[in-house]
Amino acid sequence: MTIDHGNAARGAIGGIAAFEPQRPFLSRRSFLAGSAAGLGALGLGGCVTSDGALMAEAATIYGPMPDEKFPIPAVDYRKVNPKYYRRTVAYASKEAAGTIVVDPSQYYVYRIEGDGTATRYGANVGRDGFLWSGDAYVGRKSEWATWTPPKEMIKRQPEAAKYARGMPGGLDNPLGARTLHLYQNGAYTLYTIYASSDPESIGSGITSGCVGLLSQDMIHLYARTPVKTKVVVLPA
Repeated sequence: MTIDHGNAARGAIGGIAAFEPQRPFLSRRSFLAGSAAGLGALGLGGCVTSDGALMAEAATIYGPMPDEKFPIPAVDYRKVNPKYYRRTVAYASKEAAGTIVVDPSQYYVYRIEGDGTATRYGANVGRDGFLWSGDAYVGRKSEWATWTPPKEMIKRQPEAAKYARGMPGGLDNPLGARTLHLYQNGAYTLYTIYASSDPESIGSGITSGCVGLLSQDMIHLYARTPVKTKVVVLPA
């Protein structure tokens, strides 16, 4: 398998694009899935004592990131169900510390901390017909990656043809500020964990198998995830 390391998602697995938002092509929910480190987890699960404290913490964690290459605005966290805010939770796992576990049925991504807890992030996941499960690993990482729509997507959505040679990194790029590219047996799966700027997408299935976190959450996870990190995607 030939991989273009300058692009984050060029082809398809079994004819399915690894990242393809739903129609309409340029809608906020279905296409602008792009676009830093949060200041900490939101309390150990159940320890936040009031909605006011939760909202105050969310305002800090999901605030603007003006020092990024493309300054990232604050998230309108009021559009996100509070259960999807980043927090530390009790999580029993046999996986090694640092392992990423994706639970698409609950729209969560966990980073195992190795002490009976995990950092939990709210996520968007693959829509019906595009879900997958299994073990992978982070084969490479990229910041503000170029996105190239696969041929299958261009065939279905001709509007994407203008990006056939790649869409440069930026706030409007579907891969956003940070991307973890998932590999199996030395080959790029074309699936990614990417940064989303769409708060309303969190807790829903909208992609062709990729997993999106809010930009601030993705930057937090990215900074703590080295290449070769194991990724476990649970059955939906």
